[in-house]
Amino acid sequence: MTYTVAVRELCEFTAKQGDLDLRFTPAPTALEGMAGHAVAAARRGAGYRAEVALAGSYKGLRVRGRADGFDPEHGRLDEVKTFKGRLDRQPASHRALHWAQARIYGWLLCAQEGLAHIDLALVYFDIGSQQETVFTERHAASELQRHFEAQCERFIAWAEAQVAHRAARDAALTALAFPFGGFRTGQRPLAEAVYKATSAGRCLLAQAPTGIGKTMGTLFPLLKAVPAQRLDKVFFLAAKTSGRQTALDTLSRLCGSAPALPLRVLELVARDKACEHPDKACHGESCPLAQGFYDRLPAARAAALQPSDGGADQRVALHQARVREAALQHQVCPYYLSQELARWADVVVGDYNYYFDMGGLLHGLAQANGWRAALLVDEAHNLVERGRKMYTAELRPAALAEARRSTTAARHAPVKKALDKVRRCWVALDKAQTGGYAVLEAFPDKLLAALQQCGSTLTEHFADQPAQPDPALQAFYFDALHVVRMAELLDAHSLVDITRPAAAPGGKAPTPGESLVCIRNVVPAPFLQPRLEAAHTSTLFSATLQPARYYADLLGLPAGHCWIDVESPFQAAQLQVRVARHISTRYADRGASLPPIVALMARQFHARPGNYLAFFSSYDYLQQATALFAQCHPEVPHWCQSRRMLEAEQRQFLDRFTDTSQGIAFAVLGGAFAEGIDLPGQRLIGAFLATLGLPQVNPVNEQIRQRMQTLFGAGYDYTYLYPGLQKVVQAAGRVIRTPTDEGVVHLMDDRYGRDAVQALLPGWWVCGAPRPAGLNAAHAGNAKT
Repeated sequence: MTYTVAVRELCEFTAKQGDLDLRFTPAPTALEGMAGHAVAAARRGAGYRAEVALAGSYKGLRVRGRADGFDPEHGRLDEVKTFKGRLDRQPASHRALHWAQARIYGWLLCAQEGLAHIDLALVYFDIGSQQETVFTERHAASELQRHFEAQCERFIAWAEAQVAHRAARDAALTALAFPFGGFRTGQRPLAEAVYKATSAGRCLLAQAPTGIGKTMGTLFPLLKAVPAQRLDKVFFLAAKTSGRQTALDTLSRLCGSAPALPLRVLELVARDKACEHPDKACHGESCPLAQGFYDRLPAARAAALQPSDGGADQRVALHQARVREAALQHQVCPYYLSQELARWADVVVGDYNYYFDMGGLLHGLAQANGWRAALLVDEAHNLVERGRKMYTAELRPAALAEARRSTTAARHAPVKKALDKVRRCWVALDKAQTGGYAVLEAFPDKLLAALQQCGSTLTEHFADQPAQPDPALQAFYFDALHVVRMAELLDAHSLVDITRPAAAPGGKAPTPGESLVCIRNVVPAPFLQPRLEAAHTSTLFSATLQPARYYADLLGLPAGHCWIDVESPFQAAQLQVRVARHISTRYADRGASLPPIVALMARQFHARPGNYLAFFSSYDYLQQATALFAQCHPEVPHWCQSRRMLEAEQRQFLDRFTDTSQGIAFAVLGGAFAEGIDLPGQRLIGAFLATLGLPQVNPVNEQIRQRMQTLFGAGYDYTYLYPGLQKVVQAAGRVIRTPTDEGVVHLMDDRYGRDAVQALLPGWWVCGAPRPAGLNAAHAGNAKT
């Protein structure tokens, strides 16, 4: 057996005991932690060795890690831990874990340097005061060796099982056959491109049309490449629940075709969907599933990782229901059990944020454990906007107001003083601004200093009162921390802007201090690129990734990435694409556009009754069109998307599309029904698009346009045209879902006649002028129109 484990992972497996305790205690950021370690190392003598790489073995188990520092003159090894707040409130379980790590490093160093004994020091570095608290122990090498071997013995049975699992997994993957009789048209070139990119350790950007089976076409070749590339993990990252479910269904199909494949597939879900006791806090004194969590974790983990049954089927499908069942059987928290299982799963399916967010769980685990990971990024066109949101930070006046009104602020003078100072700086900033919107060259110094001071004060308060969290105060604290962090990273990728509310009725000017202060990320590439480069390979795929240069620039694709545009399996005859050149949906023309839009929709429906989707650029436009259509054509069934629909309401909306139903559904472009839904056959036979999908022209987007022009020389295209047409193609893609489908798409705006716009539409589309909305005689009977 050969199994490699990091010191930290070993100790977390063997030395963690007692309760899960997530009472809020402020922790240093990664940058603060690195800076604290650097300061501590700089204070040591000239011969001090920082970041000492160590490794050792026991019965085939290889343990590796980096000790924070070693002073050879005094024979002392340091384990440095940065912290905020009061050290005397540190749980005993944390201190025990730190000592376990220090003793493992101590033995590895003694073995490497031939030392008979060594001093071990836990160095706690206070980020705020820059002071150190040091605890020391002296150990003989033989004593540390016994401790090391005892920890290894506790882990080695598990390690042997992991080695056996991986060997069986890789053997089964090597023999895995494609689960269908053959590849669909377009699916084979996609699969070949993914396999080659994985083998070369490169990043692939893949545009592939809807309907060819992109999920299977990416997962199958990547899994086939796992053994040869010695991959530890596959992370399938999706923007929406529908994408995650498609991945889980595809993996189930793969495993079902090869029952001997012992593939561990884990589904990660949001905390609010997995929490059993949302009314309780995450610590043993409040939640019964947190009490004794680490004592019961080994049994829960082992139960969850058992194959689906005792027979030939060796798959382990760690879907939400399976994890919950194992967790409740052993009385541990399902959400945190799933996070522990991420260490032992082969494929993890989750949201983008689990890897790309600043504190992404999967990225953190991969870095800490040195995993060779592969990424599949589903519907990657969504990553531009999602990435922007991850790295945008806002100060909301309502959040500060609620924090200042909190009982904590009323009872604790330092907290109130710190919040009041932020308020004064905010008011002064507003008084210095004119107009409703402004962009600043840098984040205001005085407001930043007030936020930093407020953060320090709140850190101390939370450390002193860990059992009494104040939700309003915590919410503002997290906002402030994020703003300070993004201010430290501010560069050309982001804007600092201030948006003041509109004047109140009667012309009364807004109150100073009521503005929205924002560090607005517009180019997420500098943050996403290191995450992509940290993976051995990554494939970002979607039906709409055109032009490729736009996505490469904004997503930060690594140098040497490759691109494939998979040819569509669909023929032009399957989809009638009609351009209504007599209609303008520009904002100034929308009132005049409604009668011809309604008339065109009615003509199409009466010529070929069936199910249609009509997309509009806003809810107001949608509601106006719906009202006029209902007035002019009450005989045509129709239904309409509403604002903030719940999941049950969305299901009801989609359930009206059946093989025998007829009607027109009105929806908003870019909303829940414009992508990620599948309505094959007669469930959907056409779409109307009364918009180009262009983002609204407003001060914010105009500033983004200017920044895009400066960075890429294509301001209008990067801000308006490309994002708009991407939404259009996604929405129109709902119509043709299978090789036998036929249908019609009406592009209702004269600008669709422009060459620059048509160049961004799928190459297999043939755009023509409107004509009577019937079917060709050869296609009558079973075709979509």
